[in-house]
Amino acid sequence: MPKNAPAAAKSTPTAVVTPEAVVRTMIVCVPDELSQVLDSTRQLERHLGVSGTSCPRYWATPALRPWQRGQLIDLRKAKTGPRYCAGGPIRLLDLAGMRHGAYVGASVRHTHWTHVVAGTKPATPWPAFLQKHLSDPSGYPMDVATAEFNRQPRVQAMRMHNAATPEPAQLNLGDLEMFQAGASAYANYHALWALCTDAFLTEAGDRMQPVSAFFADRITYLEQAARYLDSLDEDQRLFAIDLQHR
Repeated sequence: MPKNAPAAAKSTPTAVVTPEAVVRTMIVCVPDELSQVLDSTRQLERHLGVSGTSCPRYWATPALRPWQRGQLIDLRKAKTGPRYCAGGPIRLLDLAGMRHGAYVGASVRHTHWTHVVAGTKPATPWPAFLQKHLSDPSGYPMDVATAEFNRQPRVQAMRMHNAATPEPAQLNLGDLEMFQAGASAYANYHALWALCTDAFLTEAGDRMQPVSAFFADRITYLEQAARYLDSLDEDQRLFAIDLQHR
């Protein structure tokens, strides 16, 4: 290099921005002193700082007695199958049945997914494209990230299946990373998610949720939430809510 040549400009490394986990549903662990107050979502924001609506996703125990129905939140009638509610004391919820049902359903779905994507190579999950966009929005616009994600043959196979299939039987593109982890991982993920959903508010007011949108961080969250759930007394009251995002 000539003596008087200007020094090469140092490139500033782009800061990596980790995509946040999408949190739509939360389980609230209702403290004893609030169990009589939080009989609906109207009081959630006032007492716990959480804004949302009741989410009837829990199965009531098959052994539910008529006089116990009032202890369940938003109990729904059912002609067949389990009766759904938004929560209540753990002893009145069929958590084991929910977990087993979710595991079996996910196992069947993974078998179907394997057939749909047969012959395609593993694809890069959406969070990786989103991370690249968030880290350099002008250099890697969202439309480019979306296009490159959608161009992958495995993603195209899933999208084509969804285009030709009614919604209940469609495959969630957001589950791509979990699908690719294998049948057992996919089934166990949904079995735990059925009980813990996207986030968990403990009795002490601590909020647990994945630290990012990547599957590894979802696993870490579900490990912690499931361990906490197993530690609770059977009289502990749980409340499932759909969060309202402002």
